[in-house]
Amino acid sequence: MYNKTIAGSILVAFTLGGCANMTETQKGTAKGAGIGAAGGAVIGAVAGGTKGAVIGAAVGAAAGGVAGNVWSKRMEAQKKQMEEATAGTGVAVTQTPDNRLKLDIPSDISFDVGRADINPNFRTVLDTFATGLSNNPSSKITIVGHTDSSGSDAINNPLSLNRAISVRDYLAARSVASSRFTTEGRGSREPLVANDTAANKAKNRRVEIFVAEPAPAEASAPAPQK
Repeated sequence: MYNKTIAGSILVAFTLGGCANMTETQKGTAKGAGIGAAGGAVIGAVAGGTKGAVIGAAVGAAAGGVAGNVWSKRMEAQKKQMEEATAGTGVAVTQTPDNRLKLDIPSDISFDVGRADINPNFRTVLDTFATGLSNNPSSKITIVGHTDSSGSDAINNPLSLNRAISVRDYLAARSVASSRFTTEGRGSREPLVANDTAANKAKNRRVEIFVAEPAPAEASAPAPQK
């Protein structure tokens, strides 16, 4: 039984890790979760047979899932900085389960309807954000643009990507290296709520910014044999 658990964990890890629609950070997290589950299963099996393998796999998956990123003092400091900078604006600042800092920025301060030009109120938020990114140069940034369901995919898909690119370019102009960014446009494919009222459509027109600090490679390498 536990041999199947181990094999299944590794298979899932690399199957998920190869999904084309996942970012590199998400792929690493998926692989980490599967490999963590496999390692946990081995330890659990030694300690408690089949039942221990199942428990160990669950614990290992939880640990492995965040192994690809670290939540450092720099990340915590940037989270607090952004919470203070965005207080009262409607911007949600959170730590994701895979140890990324997430900014969920609503349309009323980011972009006008049908436009990708950054609003003045949004610039103040991004200026503070750029400072935090400069203090953590090893972090990677993913910017995802979204639209509501008004209009066709032919309009919404490039509009959502252009919004993400506008944010990237604004931050790059404030000395954040372009090589640190990944931009994505999801169009109207990932609504937060139903697109059935004007208020709900406004919630779906948004930009999400994710910051990940990858774990150092040497931290995950096995200790040398003595």
